Amino acid sequence: MVSAAGLCKQVVTSEGMLDILSDVTLEIKAGESVAIVGVSGSGKSTLLGLLAGLDTPSRGSVTLAGQRLELLDEDGRAAVRAGRVGFVFQAFQLLAGMTAQENVMLPLELAGVTDAGARARELLDRVGLGDRVGHYPRQLSGGEQQRVAIARAFAGGPEILFADEPTGNLDSATGARIIEILFELNRERRTTLILVTHDEALAPRCDRRIQLDGGRIVNVARVSS
Repeated sequence: MVSAAGLCKQVVTSEGMLDILSDVTLEIKAGESVAIVGVSGSGKSTLLGLLAGLDTPSRGSVTLAGQRLELLDEDGRAAVRAGRVGFVFQAFQLLAGMTAQENVMLPLELAGVTDAGARARELLDRVGLGDRVGHYPRQLSGGEQQRVAIARAFAGGPEILFADEPTGNLDSATGARIIEILFELNRERRTTLILVTHDEALAPRCDRRIQLDGGRIVNVARVSS
C-alpha cells in the first residue's frame, strides 16, 4: 500500500545542508497499522509527510497506492490522495467558520457525494458527537474537535489514514478515547493506519513499530497485541 526506497530529505540552513532523513526504506501492507516513533527531531513528521505526498524527497522514491509520487506534480499527487487518503493532525485543523457537520461534509461534497449531510451525521454519531453536529470548533473541547477531525478523515472511506500525533494535545483520558476510536474504525474499515506518536499507550496498539533516530530507521519491531 505504501513503500519507500532510499528516501532522503535535506534542507538548506545557515550552516549548510542538513539531513532530515537518510536512506529510509520501508514497506507497509494494506490493512496494516504502523507506529513511527523516535525522539523529537528524529524525522518522524517529515517521513509521514513524504509518505503521504505532502512533501517531496531530495532523493529516493515513494509509492502510494501503486503510484510513484516523485514522478507526479502537485496536482497528480493530490489526485492520488483524493478519495484514498485521510489525515488526522495534532492541531485538528478544523475550519472555524463551519459546524462539526459542515467540516465532515466538506470532503464528501468535494467528491460529489449527494447524501453528504446524512453521512456526516452518521460519522459524527459514530464518534459520539451526534448531539454536537451544529456546534462550531470554538464550542467544542479539544477531544471533541479531534473526534470531528477523525470523522472527517474517515468520511471518504480512505484506504490509508495518516495521523500525526493525534493525541498530542489531549489529556491522557481523552487521548485514550481517541485511540479507541481510531482503532475501532481501522478494524471495521480495514484502513491502513500510519501514525507518528510519542504516546506510549498508542504505539503498542499497532502491528509494527518503526523507530527513527537521526533521520534513519534504527529498529523495526512487530508489536504483540
